[in-house]
Amino acid sequence: MKIDLVTVFPDTCEAYLDSSIVGRARRRGLIDITAVDPRAWAGGRHRKVDDRPFGGGPGMVMMAPPIAGCLDHLMTQSATPKLLMTSPQGRKLDQPRVRELAAESHLIVLCGHYEGIDERIVELYQPELFSIGDLVISGGELAALVLVDAVTRLQPGALGNAESAVADSFTAGDEFDHPSYTRPREFRGLEVPEALMSGDHAAIAKWRSEERKRRTAGDI
Repeated sequence: MKIDLVTVFPDTCEAYLDSSIVGRARRRGLIDITAVDPRAWAGGRHRKVDDRPFGGGPGMVMMAPPIAGCLDHLMTQSATPKLLMTSPQGRKLDQPRVRELAAESHLIVLCGHYEGIDERIVELYQPELFSIGDLVISGGELAALVLVDAVTRLQPGALGNAESAVADSFTAGDEFDHPSYTRPREFRGLEVPEALMSGDHAAIAKWRSEERKRRTAGDI
């Protein structure tokens, strides 16, 4: 799978993309992720990618020409690119949609920043808009990295144990995952549940199933 992040802060993205599960998957060739700076398609000595909004108002707006040049280039890199854009107006990202996107061969994710992207980019390219919730963050890079992480986890071989992805919250019946414990057996007066120490696989599976249902119902 190939993912291109269109961002004016590629170094910020690379710091995360080189770490943990995503970094290991990249190094093993399981997923190809590139942070692409649209400044390469900007004109002038200063490679300007933003300007003041028409009609006035605070902040700066990302300009259409460098974004369009970047997208035109990236969309020729595969037969079926899927274009997405971070936006508070977009569909809230959830695990069912992540599973669908993980099956795509090429994702291009346009990261909004400043006061947004010139609306003509949306009109011309019709990207799928998505958000990670009803909150305000400084740029789309964080939302894009959430998507990248979630999609990477579902790539074959990305996790040390394939069962990890199957047992994750929202994966089996849209339930939260069960609680987890490790050593020591007792910590500050709290002990690991007896079922997990029993060695009885049926009892462990029953306890975990009951805990998933309890958490999902909000009885925590």
